[in-house]
Amino acid sequence: MQRLKLLSYNVQAGIYSRQYSDYLVHSWKHILPHPERLANLTRIAQLLHQFDLVGLQEVDAGSLRSAYIDQIQYLARHGAFPHWYRQINRNLGPFAQHSNGLLSRLRPRQITEHKLPGLPGRGVVVAEFALSDRETLAVAILHLALGWRARRRQLEYLVTLARQHPYLVLMGDFNCGCDSKGLRSMVRQTGLHGLDCELKTFPSWRPTHNLDHILVSRPLKVVAARVVDYALSDHLPLSMTIALPEGVQFATHGDPSDLQ
Repeated sequence: MQRLKLLSYNVQAGIYSRQYSDYLVHSWKHILPHPERLANLTRIAQLLHQFDLVGLQEVDAGSLRSAYIDQIQYLARHGAFPHWYRQINRNLGPFAQHSNGLLSRLRPRQITEHKLPGLPGRGVVVAEFALSDRETLAVAILHLALGWRARRRQLEYLVTLARQHPYLVLMGDFNCGCDSKGLRSMVRQTGLHGLDCELKTFPSWRPTHNLDHILVSRPLKVVAARVVDYALSDHLPLSMTIALPEGVQFATHGDPSDLQ
């Protein structure tokens, strides 16, 4: 079976949080640049080397607070990923470029952006990879809303999205855990598996909540899943190794050129 090593990571725009008080004491780092941010991103890139495909949340696409560095591109280059993509969901001009990011060692056949229901600023980016059985593996990177009403509508949107892709990975910051009725309903309606209540990612300094998830459709096999002890954000990264069905392989491995 051909395998794929996945990682989902909310990097909080490169801000290293160590305790709840940091949200107040270091709130200025969400607006202004700081030298620690780039050093932190470099350490994150060192982790990414061992994965085939990475989904990023709360990554800045190049603004004042990131010293005008596109953090998706920076992590792609320092993590040696030939293919990368940014989805800017909340564009505050020179002040912040809130984004989802994709880093991949395989070249996607197609990339599609989806705006999620609710207030502007939440989205899903879907990368499709060609398979040998003329199907595609769709990998969706997402960041759902904090409010439960908007999040419920967004989970319902994901049900519709899942029905379009027989081979699907949903990965990202869902902002809800196993106690969420909306999340459990989405999993039940789509038949996705991989929901594990013991994989707690938040807060990184004392993880008690499973807000980050990697869910896969039934034809895909979950080989292993774990929370990575790499506390460089307020979330810990979540990794999963999946296997394609017997006899199914990726059709191409692409060439070393950026998507951007």
